[in-house]
Amino acid sequence: MKIKGTGGGNTITGLNFEKKRDILEILKKTKGYSIKGGIIYYRGDEVARSYRKQGLYKLLAEKGVGWRKFISKRLFPDEALYVIVNNTLFIIEMKFQKVAGSVDEKLQTCDFKRKQYCKLMAPLNTEVEYIYILNDWFKNPTYKDTLDYVISVGCQYYFNYLPLQKLGLPVPNSTTKSPNSPKDTHLK
Repeated sequence: MKIKGTGGGNTITGLNFEKKRDILEILKKTKGYSIKGGIIYYRGDEVARSYRKQGLYKLLAEKGVGWRKFISKRLFPDEALYVIVNNTLFIIEMKFQKVAGSVDEKLQTCDFKRKQYCKLMAPLNTEVEYIYILNDWFKNPTYKDTLDYVISVGCQYYFNYLPLQKLGLPVPNSTTKSPNSPKDTHLK
């Protein structure tokens, strides 16, 4: 995991968030990737699905999972990517600051939110990972304790960058072949 690193140095192996903050738009411009209606393809094979904001609750409803049975209040992720090959839902929250403010305290809520998403996805037997994409503002030493906490509770963070390999998504120009989508997936 790239912690305390600099972001965006290698756009071939990951997603650079320095100029854009839309994961699907960045993926569209990544070699081999295409997007159609929230479905992410690599070289024509479906590899992931995007469920933003309320889209996650539409998915749960389609699968017959009533969210009220598991949590008392809905959470709306910036991005929720379901990666087929590892049956994992990645909750990706983007926090970009230029001045101190309320986002400082929001970073400390990742443990609670991750646990809430785990409750929601348990009926679908789907793993959950919680990741922050942060801008350089959070490299300030005053965030050391907060960032240490994020890691200590099983959440993760990256600065301006998210490695495709971390998500289990194919890396363009790699020697590995694109993964075939499993015939029987939980969220398809």
